[in-house]
Amino acid sequence: MKQPLLAEAINKRQLVELRYSGWSRSVEPHTYGVDSKGEEKLLCWQISGGSDSGERQGWKLLNISDIRATTMSEVSFPNSRPGYARDKPPMRRIYAQL
Repeated sequence: MKQPLLAEAINKRQLVELRYSGWSRSVEPHTYGVDSKGEEKLLCWQISGGSDSGERQGWKLLNISDIRATTMSEVSFPNSRPGYARDKPPMRRIYAQL
């Protein structure tokens, strides 16, 4: 596990501020784990910030190796977002999930 802070943020339901693909983003982390290719991923709901796709809000599946400057916020979020399916994300091993 390269980012234990992400697992802690999921368990505490805290927002995470991070840099990804050159963009600052605020995200609600939902699942942190390893995909079928053995790469660590974060499934999250982006609430603000930039994105290469131009979509500033919505579901994102981020490569952990590309995340920079991760900080857990003091702001919490109450529940998972619509469309979230616990135990059914695109991961074969899960470190933390809502």
